[in-house]
Amino acid sequence: MGESRIAESRVRVLRAPVRDGIAMSFSALPYRTMVLVELEDATGVVGRGESWVNFPGWASTERVATLREGVLPLLDGQDTERIIAVQRRLVGALAPLGRQWGAPGPVSQAISAVDVALWDLRGRRQGSAIADLGGGRVRDEVDVYASSLGPTGVAELAARCRDRGFRAVKVKLGFGSETDDANLAAVRRICGDDVEVYGDANQAWSVEEAVAAAPMLREHGVAWIEEPVRGDRVEDLERLFEATGLAIATGENVYGRAAFWSYVESPAVAVVQPDVSKTGGLTEALAVCALAEARGKKVAPHLYGGAVAYLATLQLAALSPAVSVVEYDVRDNPLRDPLLCDPPQPVSGRLALPAGPGLGAEFDGAALDRLMAATP
Repeated sequence: MGESRIAESRVRVLRAPVRDGIAMSFSALPYRTMVLVELEDATGVVGRGESWVNFPGWASTERVATLREGVLPLLDGQDTERIIAVQRRLVGALAPLGRQWGAPGPVSQAISAVDVALWDLRGRRQGSAIADLGGGRVRDEVDVYASSLGPTGVAELAARCRDRGFRAVKVKLGFGSETDDANLAAVRRICGDDVEVYGDANQAWSVEEAVAAAPMLREHGVAWIEEPVRGDRVEDLERLFEATGLAIATGENVYGRAAFWSYVESPAVAVVQPDVSKTGGLTEALAVCALAEARGKKVAPHLYGGAVAYLATLQLAALSPAVSVVEYDVRDNPLRDPLLCDPPQPVSGRLALPAGPGLGAEFDGAALDRLMAATP
């Protein structure tokens, strides 16, 4: 246990301005931001994890405090080889505080970073990719879809996706029926009928508005609609499904396997979308995948973060048979590829899953230092 104990833990904030304009139905994203947790064992091996902090703009300030004051002290004296036991310890101690605070999401997102860092640390100690630990990988490649088209510049992005050979794309919706219709029409016209089109409303609509949008979605052949309804309540998704029969995807804002249960069980949810940087790390995401697999549901992990979340999601895809496709952000992202020495790149809608130690790829230390923001 001596060598696997944590000798040092660090929290760093990386930030870069958005240069190509990113907007969701609820807010614009002015910065790419990543809260990076680094755990170093007694032999000097470092494992990395990432906590999702895209919104609100001050999320990184809260997350640093939560990690430093609430999460990392609970790792003292823990054997980092016992990842699941440590993750359960963190959840048991902090989930009640999250409920009282009214912030179960931020607590889960903080735990996610530590959990992924522990998996990375274990893999690096053993010289194996995370996917080759335990039961081992189930695949060496995975389908990816191009994400983040819209609300502006859709035609240009769609043409780039077509030229890169993507076989599926996702369009941001919830900007008014006229804009949504025009953007879906542009994607279908440019990409053709052979490309699958998904839509993501980011909880923009009431149930009635989502029902009203259904004919437009069908007209453009939208294969699934992601987070269509404000609040993302199962009962509302079921009302929408009963009224329209639309295939619904959700899960990026669901925290922990217990909370996922009602979504996985519901006939309204066709695609389950855990996020490894939000829902509790790889430990929790793997449990959610097992639930989905048992119910015959597809898993398409949500992914809209930096390099660590990207690599961790690829390890999840290599580990779980339930994962059918992985999200690939086609916008400019200084916190993803530029931080990696040899970033995995999709080719014609497929991506080879990295097999290096831990998360599977090496980080560019100079790039990490260059993008480090001042921490509170």
